[in-house]
Amino acid sequence: MTSITYLAAEESTHNPIVPLWQELVLGTIAFGIICFVLMKFVFPRMEETFRARVDAIEGGIKRAEQAQAEANELLERYRAQLSEARTEAARIRDEARADAEGIRQDLLSKAREESDRIIAAGRDQLAAQREAIVRDLRSEVGTLAVDLAGRIVGESLADEARSRGTVDRFISELDTAGGRR
Repeated sequence: MTSITYLAAEESTHNPIVPLWQELVLGTIAFGIICFVLMKFVFPRMEETFRARVDAIEGGIKRAEQAQAEANELLERYRAQLSEARTEAARIRDEARADAEGIRQDLLSKAREESDRIIAAGRDQLAAQREAIVRDLRSEVGTLAVDLAGRIVGESLADEARSRGTVDRFISELDTAGGRR
């Protein structure tokens, strides 16, 4: 019993706050092994994961900046093309207006020429009709004058030469009488 009493006496003298040296050695060895495993295998993988995340984030930011720069460049190109298209549209519109005005002026001049030609043809036709009417009236007036003169004189003026001279003289007297008025 001496050994049991020795153990019981020893246990009663041991302070539970202060560990035994065997526990300290075993704890230190276990801690060293855990630290070795963590440093050798876990921390490098965690570092790689963190580095990959940092690269992904920084790469994402760079890609976003590049995409933003490309978008801005495309926007500027679009605005330049839009401005150029508006300028081109205005130029085409102005050319169309100028062409339309030229066509309008050309049509107006052709219409004036056609109108002048029609008026000249009408005047020529009127003059020809007037001449024809005057000729018809002269011959009719001459025939009527010869008949009337024959009745007044009492003899027949059927002789062609005589009647023509009489008619011409009568018409010329009418023309001179009309010119006096």
